[in-house]
Amino acid sequence: MTKRQQEKLDAIFTRVAQEELQVETLEQRWSDNLDFYDIPVWGIKNALERAYEAGRNSVK
Repeated sequence: MTKRQQEKLDAIFTRVAQEELQVETLEQRWSDNLDFYDIPVWGIKNALERAYEAGRNSVK
């Protein structure tokens, strides 16, 4: 994977995490208060569905 492709993928993951899981960033911040979240299962399911769809759409 090229650097550009990885950056695009990281941006998609970050957007999904922000919108579906209310996670500010996917960067590790070395703090339990900032790096661990309580996430409901339906939020995880929605995030996985969106990530899957983003992957499917990127192949078209």
